[in-house]
Amino acid sequence: MPNTTRFCLVFALLLTIGQGWAQIGNFNTYKFLDLSNSARVAALGGNSLAVSDNDITLTQANPSLITPEMNNNLAVSYVNIPGGVNYGFVMYGADFKKAGSFVGSLQYINYGKFDGRDAAENQIGEFSASEYALNIGWGRRLSPLFSIGANGKLIYSQLDTYHSLGIAVDVAGTFITKDQLFTASLIGKNIGTQIVPYVAGNREALPFELQIGLSEKFKHIPLRFTQLLTNLNRWDLTYLDISDPANQPDPYTGEVKEKTGIAKFSDNMMRHVVLGAELTIAKVLAVRLGYNYQRRQELKLNGKAGLAGFSVGVGLHVKMFDLSYTRATYQAGSSRNYITLAVSLKEFIKKQ
Repeated sequence: MPNTTRFCLVFALLLTIGQGWAQIGNFNTYKFLDLSNSARVAALGGNSLAVSDNDITLTQANPSLITPEMNNNLAVSYVNIPGGVNYGFVMYGADFKKAGSFVGSLQYINYGKFDGRDAAENQIGEFSASEYALNIGWGRRLSPLFSIGANGKLIYSQLDTYHSLGIAVDVAGTFITKDQLFTASLIGKNIGTQIVPYVAGNREALPFELQIGLSEKFKHIPLRFTQLLTNLNRWDLTYLDISDPANQPDPYTGEVKEKTGIAKFSDNMMRHVVLGAELTIAKVLAVRLGYNYQRRQELKLNGKAGLAGFSVGVGLHVKMFDLSYTRATYQAGSSRNYITLAVSLKEFIKKQ
């Protein structure tokens, strides 16, 4: 089988094994960079947050949240997907007073093993596929109200016999009100390029995205609402599913029923919006809910939407440990389980 044909087949397979990536993702490579790794982020429906409470797991996608308080903090996260796919990260924070605060992390995704076959359908052995990103994040407070940060990424991808190397950076800025109740972040993600493409001469674009994250916490109620505005660099996120009965032509006229102008605008606007809510009970237990409209519209099954696009999670804080679990539904009967553990090692050292 020609190399280019084989590559296309492998890549198409990876995009259809239930990852739940947005349909617009077909324009980019290294899409694993957009996955929700943190259980807390996943519970609130998105892939980044604007919440300033010294949670190191949020800095994977929003480096402007890196603070000195994350010094000697360690976090690990694991996500399991039906079909043998799993991904996650391990990260550690360190603070240097003059240089700023840093978070180093290793992000990975393992697609498992596949049966390799030639053009005649003869089995020729197994092949594997996996991708990695080594991240170094930096953050600094410019004032009590403003902070900035950046993530540098070295990306390696191995899909069967195809290999690729890339570099990217995330840049972000965060504003926090004096009362610490409102937070807003502007995030530019995955600004970079392929250094070594899968196929010589075919350099692909990275999944660049511009986001705005907002969060509002009530003063006298332990409730926080979050909102993420995604893909601000691209307005039209609609995807025409020709298998949807609503998009089938009329058997008599041959015309396809189209939405009105207002309906089109509203639908497209909501595809940029991710909503979440977090209730904290006695400063120990957190209950989280999220809703991702775009995910629901693209991945719901015809006639059976179920809970597609919804996510629910809990978080438990006990002394130096923070444990979070989330179950996010992508399609009816297909969900992901996220588990994240963060440990404050400096508290452990103090006790010793």
